[in-house]
Amino acid sequence: FFKSVWSRASVKCCESCSTCEGPAAHDDSWSMKVPAEVRAIEGYPAVLPCSFTHPHGTQHTSMHVMWRLGHGHTGTELFRCSSLNGSQHCQPGPHQDQRYRLEGNHRAHDLSLRINSATLEDSGRYYCRVELPGQPQGSYENKMGTRLRVEAPPRILSLTVVGSADIGLKALCQVQGSPLPDIQWMGPDDILDADTRPPLSQEAAGQHHTTSQLLDIQPGGQYTCTASNPLGKDQATVYILLPSQERSMKKHRLTALPLILGLALGVKVLLALGLGTWMIKGSIKP
Repeated sequence: FFKSVWSRASVKCCESCSTCEGPAAHDDSWSMKVPAEVRAIEGYPAVLPCSFTHPHGTQHTSMHVMWRLGHGHTGTELFRCSSLNGSQHCQPGPHQDQRYRLEGNHRAHDLSLRINSATLEDSGRYYCRVELPGQPQGSYENKMGTRLRVEAPPRILSLTVVGSADIGLKALCQVQGSPLPDIQWMGPDDILDADTRPPLSQEAAGQHHTTSQLLDIQPGGQYTCTASNPLGKDQATVYILLPSQERSMKKHRLTALPLILGLALGVKVLLALGLGTWMIKGSIKP
C-alpha cells in the first residue's frame, strides 16, 4: 500500500565530519540509497526504504540506527536502535514508540523503517542515519531525506448551520482528506455555488482540512455537502426546519441538545433543535 520514487546519494566523508556531504570522489566513499518519496494509505503500514555501503567493508561490531522527522538537530527523533558486539538484533530503547520498527536487516545494511497504521499527521520528510562506533568515517545521514505522503479518503468532520432567519443562515461543511477533497453543494433544486474565500480552504504540513460555506440557505430547504478525492467520497445532508415545524417539535418535549440516532447501514441522523435542523450523514464508496 505504498509507492516509492527512488533517488541515490553517494558522498565522500571526512574523518572530522559528523555527517557527510558533497559528490563522491572515489569508489570507497559512503553511499546511501533512499526514495525521494513514499506514498501510503491512512490506516495501513508505510515502509521507508534506506540502504547504505561503507568504505571500510561490510562487517561492523557495533551499529546505531536512527530515523528523524525533520533534518538535523531541529528534527524529531522517532526511532533509534543499537546493535552491539556483533549482535544480529538491533535493540530499541525502553521508551520506543511501538508504531515504529526496523523493517530491514541492519547487518545487511538495510535500515528500512516500518510505520504501523500510518496517519495523515505522519506526512513529512524523514531522514535515515547510521553510526558505526570506532570507525574513522563512522556516521552518515542522508541530507535529501524521504518525503512520506499519507493519503486518505474524504471524511466530513462536521456540518453545521449558523445564523438566524433574521440575519441569514449559512451552512459550514468541514472536511478532512488527502489529497485535499473537493466540495460540492446540492440544494433543493440544483447544484449550488459555495463561498470559498480564504482562509476556509487550506492544506499545510500536518493539516489536511478544508471548510466550505454555503450562504443564504432557506428554512424548509434540504442541503447536501459532498466531499470527494481520488480515494472516495463522503456526504452529509442538513434539513432546515420551518419555524412552524420547530415549534411543533418543541411541544413534544424534545430536548434542545443534539440527539443522535443510530440507523441501519451505518447512517446517522442528527436532530439539533437549537438550530432547527436535521442532518443525515453517510459515506459513499467510490
